[in-house]
Amino acid sequence: MALSFKPIKPLLHTGTNASSRWFSYIGLGVGVLLLLCSVQMFINIQQLLKEGSIRKDGFDFVSITKNITNETMGQPEKNLFHADEIEAVKKQPFIAGVSPLLANDFRVQLSAGSVLPFSTDMFLEALDNDFIDTLPPNFAWKEGDQQIPIILSSDFFEIYNIFAPGQGLPQLSKETAMGIPVQITCYGRDNAFTFSGRIVAFSDRVNSVLVPKNFLQWANKTFSHKERQDASRLFLKLKDVNDPQLVRYLDAQDYVISRDKTLLGRNKIVLQGIFSGLGIFGLLVVILALMLFSFYLQLVIARSRQNLELLLTLGYSPRWLGKNVSNQFIPVYIFIVLTALLCTQVMQWAFHHFVMFNRPELSSFINWTVVLLAAALVLMAIVTNARLVKKLLYRLG
Repeated sequence: MALSFKPIKPLLHTGTNASSRWFSYIGLGVGVLLLLCSVQMFINIQQLLKEGSIRKDGFDFVSITKNITNETMGQPEKNLFHADEIEAVKKQPFIAGVSPLLANDFRVQLSAGSVLPFSTDMFLEALDNDFIDTLPPNFAWKEGDQQIPIILSSDFFEIYNIFAPGQGLPQLSKETAMGIPVQITCYGRDNAFTFSGRIVAFSDRVNSVLVPKNFLQWANKTFSHKERQDASRLFLKLKDVNDPQLVRYLDAQDYVISRDKTLLGRNKIVLQGIFSGLGIFGLLVVILALMLFSFYLQLVIARSRQNLELLLTLGYSPRWLGKNVSNQFIPVYIFIVLTALLCTQVMQWAFHHFVMFNRPELSSFINWTVVLLAAALVLMAIVTNARLVKKLLYRLG
């Protein structure tokens, strides 16, 4: 016949320190709630930033430049990316690819000839084809060709249509613009040469006037007074433009990127820091609550010392007594953690419905990681409690 703990239970003076017991319960509940909510909000941030960034082909594409200061003004070589710096950027684990944006090192003038009374000094740039979002088959050039294909930034084209009416110029559709011949005049080395150009595509990714790379390399050698090999900006292929590691790296190297591109990443660093701090604070509260409860158990066993010694003398096993004393508190631990888990679920539901207005990136239900953490906390409390009681009873034995 199995021994019953019920007749022995009154011998433990568990009611003499009720205030200590309730303080430990409340502290444990608050700590668990803070920890679970912090982990859930940390996961929410990850999901919002992962799904909320605008990605193309699974990657983000952005350009970076060096920060021009008063000390580097008038020294263009210090504002260019040299080969060793480009290699250093390529080695970063959060960067999937790098392409230097080569620019013209000579004067370029664009005009529409007799079709439109419009001409302007302009820059040309070239980029590896893998980084261009709209790449038509006719975007190619070989030495001797008189026509140059152009990929124009959609933003640049929109700007033209904004200021065109004020200059007496017609607004154009993209289809019409692609049919208008463009004259590209290159000046350098006391000579000038005019090519015919045609817009073959518009880019939403690259804010520039792109020409084939082999043309620009040839033109820089032909029209420039110096051989240009370094780039003024780099185009990056990123796994995640909101990666905090990327933001920290760019700041450390004093590289400039459009702040709106990394705004979420910068906010991510701040928010992760806040909720990490709350999570650490919650974990500390949980540990302190368990310590307070351990003091309570020590007081209970100290007050019941004579009764427990008598039970041990009568032949009761310290292991059996320790197991039954510890089991008295298991339902309390489970209740506290389940209550905290339920409160976390209610807060997540309210956050999704009333703060984020049911955004599809988030779920109204807590993440499985939070449930797993709650189970781990219950297990930790039970194991800690059992080890402590067993240790105290063996000392009495």
